[in-house]
Amino acid sequence: MRFTDIFIQRPVLSIVVSLLILLVGIRSIMEMEIREYPVLENTKVTVTTAYPGASSELIQGFITQPLQQAIAEAKGIDFLSSSSIQGFSTIEAQMELNYDANDALAEIQSKVASQRNELPDEAQDPVINSTTGEGRALMYIAFFSDTMQVPQITDYLAREVQPKLQALSGVAKAELLGRSFALRVWLDPQRLAAVNLTSTDIAQTLRQNNYISAVGQTKDEFIKINLTTNTDVANTKQFENLIIKSTEDTVVRLKDIARVELGSQTYENIALYKGKPSTYVAINLSPGSNPLSVAERVKELLPDIKSQLPSDLQVELPYDASEFIDDSINEVIKTLIEAVGIVLVIVFLCLGSLRAAIIPSIAVPLSLIGGAFIMLVLGFSLNLLTLLSLVLAIGLVVDDAIIIVENIHRHIVDGKSKKEAALIGAREMANPVIAMTITLVAVYAPIGFMGGLVGSLFTEFAFTLAGAVVISGIIALTLSPMLASKVLKPHGQSTRFESAIESLFDRLANTYQRSLAIMVKAVSPVIMFALVVLVSIFFMMMLSQKELAPTEDRGIILFQGKGPQTATLEYLQKYGTEMQTAFEQVPGYDETFMLVGMTSPNAVFGGFKMKPWSERDISQFDIMPQLQASVAGITGLKTALFPIPSLPGSSGGLPFQFVLTSGSDFTQLDQIADEFVGAAMQSGNFTFVQKSIDIDKPVTRVKVDRERVADLGLSMQEIGQALGGMLGGGFISRFNMEGRSYEVIPQVERYARQTATALNDYFIRADSGDLVPLGSVVSFEHDVEPSSRTQFNQLNSVTIEGIPAPSVSMGDAISFMKTKAVDILPRGFSYDFKGESRQFENSGSALIVTIFLSLLVIYLVLAAQFESWRDPFIILISVPMSIAGAMAFIMLGFASMNIYTQVGLITLIGVVAKNGILIVEFANTLQKRGRNKRDAVIEAAAIRLRPIIMTSLALIVAMIPLLIAAGPGAQSRFAIGITIATGLGIGTLLTMYVLPAFYIVLAKKIDTSELEGQGNTADQTPT
Repeated sequence: MRFTDIFIQRPVLSIVVSLLILLVGIRSIMEMEIREYPVLENTKVTVTTAYPGASSELIQGFITQPLQQAIAEAKGIDFLSSSSIQGFSTIEAQMELNYDANDALAEIQSKVASQRNELPDEAQDPVINSTTGEGRALMYIAFFSDTMQVPQITDYLAREVQPKLQALSGVAKAELLGRSFALRVWLDPQRLAAVNLTSTDIAQTLRQNNYISAVGQTKDEFIKINLTTNTDVANTKQFENLIIKSTEDTVVRLKDIARVELGSQTYENIALYKGKPSTYVAINLSPGSNPLSVAERVKELLPDIKSQLPSDLQVELPYDASEFIDDSINEVIKTLIEAVGIVLVIVFLCLGSLRAAIIPSIAVPLSLIGGAFIMLVLGFSLNLLTLLSLVLAIGLVVDDAIIIVENIHRHIVDGKSKKEAALIGAREMANPVIAMTITLVAVYAPIGFMGGLVGSLFTEFAFTLAGAVVISGIIALTLSPMLASKVLKPHGQSTRFESAIESLFDRLANTYQRSLAIMVKAVSPVIMFALVVLVSIFFMMMLSQKELAPTEDRGIILFQGKGPQTATLEYLQKYGTEMQTAFEQVPGYDETFMLVGMTSPNAVFGGFKMKPWSERDISQFDIMPQLQASVAGITGLKTALFPIPSLPGSSGGLPFQFVLTSGSDFTQLDQIADEFVGAAMQSGNFTFVQKSIDIDKPVTRVKVDRERVADLGLSMQEIGQALGGMLGGGFISRFNMEGRSYEVIPQVERYARQTATALNDYFIRADSGDLVPLGSVVSFEHDVEPSSRTQFNQLNSVTIEGIPAPSVSMGDAISFMKTKAVDILPRGFSYDFKGESRQFENSGSALIVTIFLSLLVIYLVLAAQFESWRDPFIILISVPMSIAGAMAFIMLGFASMNIYTQVGLITLIGVVAKNGILIVEFANTLQKRGRNKRDAVIEAAAIRLRPIIMTSLALIVAMIPLLIAAGPGAQSRFAIGITIATGLGIGTLLTMYVLPAFYIVLAKKIDTSELEGQGNTADQTPT
């Protein structure tokens, strides 16, 4: 008795096994979480150190350099980048993919702490932040008002809204992006001089008279009472009345020599929503959190927050990444349902019998649901990739049911009873089903063990698909034969439609058999044709556009506009307003958010959000040229438009980032970068190219006359403190207001610091006690410096940022720059990549290598199954036929060579190998029955033609919903759909003629005499 006989003879057992698969599968689906992609730990640790007033050169040498040198010793760092600008040092450590976020943060914290004593005393303590996941927040919530000032909005949010959002499960940080309150003391240099005071005197008085005391308590034998005191200053009025200087006849208060106000901590940046000053709350995910769950919690809380806002404070949600995720997943689920329906209709049309179609109709959903149990056991989630794998699985899992039903049906047509036909048919197909199942699992195994971004993303894809195929194989050997023995009609009871289908396939098989017999009379031309096809694959790959993933229509376009290095906030706001006006005229516009001066002192960054997909007729790709034309007319800013990256893990910024590094100074780097920028623009490969820095930022060097300073009894420290106190804008103390602390920042009024010559009117106190004009000890020297002193892996760097032209892929852009690097870069210079281009470069040919590894694994698995080194080679000759078919369409521009098309190519390996297994396994059986090789393979191919057509057609039509997909995620679904549909269609057609030719030449001739006397157990020869 064969294994399959048990389930045919015990139908209750067969049903119980299937019901158990159904139950655990449904339970598993209910337990799994839904998310966009598999969990990735993509951690970036940012160390920010403020030193108000310090030059970029000082920042780099005394803050950035020692800190990044220590941070570089930490483990798990992919690359280290830094930026030193006036008053700020920023160091970013991009960790290796899936490196533990907590370990990264802890180690970098310890490295930074070890260097604190090396930093200047006046520098503020480094602030360390860690973000895991996307470089962007999950959501940006805008709060704005027509009457409230931005600091008031920020203060309200910090007290009332931020704590509520921060308390939500899965929220790592609810970050406020907006101006905060600060006590601003606007000094008047002339008034200071009139009362014989300096900025140093003011700073000292503010520190001494705004003192936060920890008094303690009184305590006797039985009673203790806490003590507080009012040594600090709590409001603007008290600050104004602070006594700065007192003589016998005069009292000088702070309001006499300065304007005191509760203003903003900074006046260098502002956030805008639809052009209105705003404060944003950025919702950042904690590591491993489900974005859909977190977004749902935030949106559930928003109505409660909104109901408690002041009447003149409004709230909007301009950016919510979960909308795209949710819509994309719904689209894939819709595609999944459509594919199941289409496949089952095709199965019915091919079998011609509603009863026969019932069996695949049960097997397909049961296999998909059962596969969920394997997903849960492996810790997977329901995400875009696992759902996409289930769409592909439809065409694979239906194969097993089809070939079982078709084979049993063939025996019924030959006159056997339903039960006998089921027993014989299941026995015949048990080995091929097992072989095909193991083959498909073997094909995807190499993907599951890949590293890097592609491996992290597609491990769940591969094992989900393999799991569904395994469940399908179990159902095909347990449930399908039993159902066939019960529901198929006996011979002679066929309907007219069923008879017509039978007749159609019989004619098709006979026609094919005759054409094949003619074709294999001379196998040499067929083999030569196959070799030409094989060679052509290489050239088609070279001619295909290459990118990491197709760009999706997410309904939001990011923009980055840069002004001149001298640009003020007012300058940026002026042109930002023009940009806002231009955006509102573009079709499909919904809203915009804009961060002015936040990402860079002279930059405007934001997003153009389109209406939902259901409310617009224009796509993101159609609107990009219109937007670019609109911003091109805004001459005050050099603006780039770019989409959000399709895959997680990018370090942010423009799509193309080519980093030049050297130990040389920035002047040489800038000259080399100019050559690259010129070559890039002339090539036509880019629509936008810029350097990350320019050596055009004006700087006035204050040259101190050391001898004159010494004559006056002054020190360089006093000169530096006087300048910093007037111009630096750093805080000197904090004050308490309603339970929260705020900075106290003295600085001269803006009118008194408009030009360097204004320093001539500043005064310092000489050793004699007299005030001396600062102009008497300093002179001015005008120069230019880098707009930012950037480094990459501790070397000076300039990043060439760009956007590839619409017809140019990321791979082509990278290849062009690499070629130019060979010609342009002198000794001592090198290059690297950041952002999406780094992802592409790191992924490289990983999946291409995996394709070859999959071929090797499947060859070895087939060799073990067939106990032959020849048969696997014959079976796999169908692979280049199908890959060539897919590559032809990719080369013609229907898709690019990306991770989705490459996964499609890997899928083709397993699918077309199944066809080869059906033919070769049956041809070997016929040889054992006495046929010669030629007759055996012709007959086997003709008999297996129907199941091969049905299984191939089922998978091809399962791709139709992917090919006509629209909306969120459509580009990636189309890429994998076109690859499988074209590759399988063309590959199957070629395989049906090429494989028999190779079988005739390479297959081992089976000597039937060796089988005599061995109790031949081969199944009855089909007629």
